[in-house]
Amino acid sequence: MRSDPATSAVPLRGLGGPLRSSEPVRAAPAPSAAALLLEEAADLLVVHLDFRAALRTCERAWQGLAEEPAGACLEVKCSLCVVGIQALAEMDRWQEVLSWVLRCYQVPEKLPPKVLELCVLLYSKMREPGAVLDTVSAWLQDADNQGLPEYRALAELHLQRVLLPLGCLSEAEELVAGSAVFSEKQRLDALQAISTARQEQKHGQSGSEETQKLNQEGFSSHRFLSLLTLLRQLWDSAVRHFFSLPFRKSLLAALLLCLLVVRFDPASPASLPFIYKLAQIFHRIRKAVASPLCRPPVHD
Repeated sequence: MRSDPATSAVPLRGLGGPLRSSEPVRAAPAPSAAALLLEEAADLLVVHLDFRAALRTCERAWQGLAEEPAGACLEVKCSLCVVGIQALAEMDRWQEVLSWVLRCYQVPEKLPPKVLELCVLLYSKMREPGAVLDTVSAWLQDADNQGLPEYRALAELHLQRVLLPLGCLSEAEELVAGSAVFSEKQRLDALQAISTARQEQKHGQSGSEETQKLNQEGFSSHRFLSLLTLLRQLWDSAVRHFFSLPFRKSLLAALLLCLLVVRFDPASPASLPFIYKLAQIFHRIRKAVASPLCRPPVHD
């Protein structure tokens, strides 16, 4: 078979230009050890569902990244954090996510936007947005982060998922007013949401005050009823004690008391009509005490 002269004259071209016979073939750079461990961790997480092993693999990869140049492994570091966050969440150890991530990056300002977004979404979903409040605030205040394209999305996420649920309305207003990344419409919408949250907060406080007042009134009524019950018990006890005394002793005590109060001489003839009337009165009292209506209740 004859070859086309024009075709045979064209030299073979590699990735970097014409390939000469004296030039060695340039192979693609071999993946780093951290990248290989990242693939292994992702495989353990997604395929084998071995979350503990995936987390340990991420930590081993982090140790290997310390020996590599800082700028050459930023994407690998971020991906390792994403896999580690998912592994911790699957093991129901989501409370450890923020501390684990900060142990990898040392300071909040250096967190990748994707990692910080996952932390905010996770803690917001678990109804613990206060755990990431300081971390996100420090990240947003960093001057280097304010020029990132993800800054506005993170600021909106911080406003909706952290500041407003926590009732940090003053901090929310400062964020909206002090940031230039919001458009006019976004700023107005954010201020309207803050105003609505403030009104709901005021209504909630007034409702809690009314509830507290009702509870106090109910407590006072309960104390008053308890006092009446106690007085009734004391009265019943006194009545039972009175009726348990011998009648003659009570009659004698009452007679002596009258004698002391009136201060008269019983041997005097002038006092005889008074003593006779007093005896009649005590006789009536005795008959009244002996009647069924005045008898104390008998307990089994």
